Amino acid sequence: MGELVLAAKMTHVPTLQMSEQEGALKGKRQAAIDGHLEIARRARALDVDTVVICDTHWLVNAGFHVNANARFEGLLTSSEFPQFIRDLPYSHRGNPELGDAIARRATELGVYTLSHHLDSLDLEYGTLVPMHFMSREHDMKVVSVAAFCTVHDHDESRLVGQAIREAIEASDCRALLVASGSLSHKIWSNRDYAPNNGTFTISSEFNRQVDLMVLEMWKRGDHATFLKMLGDYARHCSGEGSMHDTAMLYGALGWDAYSGQCEVVTEYFPSSGTGQVNVLFPV
Repeated sequence: MGELVLAAKMTHVPTLQMSEQEGALKGKRQAAIDGHLEIARRARALDVDTVVICDTHWLVNAGFHVNANARFEGLLTSSEFPQFIRDLPYSHRGNPELGDAIARRATELGVYTLSHHLDSLDLEYGTLVPMHFMSREHDMKVVSVAAFCTVHDHDESRLVGQAIREAIEASDCRALLVASGSLSHKIWSNRDYAPNNGTFTISSEFNRQVDLMVLEMWKRGDHATFLKMLGDYARHCSGEGSMHDTAMLYGALGWDAYSGQCEVVTEYFPSSGTGQVNVLFPV
C-alpha cells in the first residue's frame, strides 16, 4: 500500500530562478530556494518516490485535469513572464499510473476529472519551478494537477484532494503533495510596480496582515477555523488560482479534521505585491 508521507504549501515565483542569474536579483531569493531544497531533503529521508503538485498556473475552464505523462522534457519560456522565465531546461519522470488513478477516483467521488497522456501538454511553471530546485536534492516522479480553476468550487477541489490521498494509498507510491501557489496574490498594477520597488513589497497591508494571521493559525494547528474563512480569504485577498491548490491540500489531509502544527521552512516574504512562503504540513 502507498502512503502520503509529506505535504507542503510552496512558492513558485519566477524570481527564484532569476536569483541564480546575473543581474539585480542575483541571490535575492536564496532563502526560498533553500526552502525548496530542504523540503526535497525531507522527502528523500522519507523515501518519497513521487511528488503530486497542485499547480495554480495551470488554468482550466471546465472539469479537473491531471497531466499523467510518463516523461517531461524540454525548455520552458513563460508566456506570462517571458522576461523572467526563459529557456528553463527540465527533464522529469512522470507517474502515469498514479495520475490515472487520481482522475478515476475523483470521478468516482462525483468530480469529473480527466487524466492526459499528451506529449504536447507541457507542464506549467507552478510545477517546473519547484521541481527545478527540488530535483537537485532528490529525483522524484511528478504528477501535475490543474489548480487554477475558474468555474469550480472549493468543495469540488476538496474531493480532488481526497482522491489524491486515496489514489496514493491504493498504489505502491510514497508521495509528497505540494500546493504550489502564493498566499495573497494581488500583484501590483503595471503603473505602480516600478515606483514602489514592487519586486520586494506587498501591494496591500490588509493582505499582509491576513497572510500573517493565517500562518499563525497553521502553526498552531487551527485549520478548522482557517477553512471557515478560506472562501473569503481567496476572494478578498486575491488568492492565486482562487486557492484551489490549498483546498486540494486540505482535502488530502482530512479537511477540518486535520490538526497538524505546520512548520514554516521559508519565512514569509513579499514578491511583486503577493505574499509567499514555504510551509510543511505534517502528515
